[in-house]
Amino acid sequence: MSKARERRDYSHEVRKHRFLWVRLAFAALGTLFLVVGIVGIFMPILPTTPFLLLATGCYARSSHRFYNWLMNHPALGPLIVEWRTYRSIPWRVKLVAVTTMTLTFGSSIVFFIKDGWLQLALAFFGLTMVTWLYRIPSRDRPKP
Repeated sequence: MSKARERRDYSHEVRKHRFLWVRLAFAALGTLFLVVGIVGIFMPILPTTPFLLLATGCYARSSHRFYNWLMNHPALGPLIVEWRTYRSIPWRVKLVAVTTMTLTFGSSIVFFIKDGWLQLALAFFGLTMVTWLYRIPSRDRPKP
């Protein structure tokens, strides 16, 4: 039987805004960013981690409950904690993202885009995104 992940209380990091309407706006924005970040898991053109960080920041200004839920989420929480603590992305996450982006951009260029200039522009954009992502450090990267 696997050991359940211990829930941690991050409430001390929350600084709620003093106005209710601002807290509600932050909660709504946090939820929007969270949804976009989750969509980014499946759509390689949307980066997941920056949207999760935005959602975390919004929840930190609006709700102890939402903030703690996101920080303790078994799939999303470790990405946020890794970035906030070490400014890095796990190696496996990076490899999956780079592979998915390469396959998506490559198939779009080969099968769907017919104009040569658009193919070149998409290839440049994809290569720029992959390079940017690859350059973000990974603490758990295997040693060569």
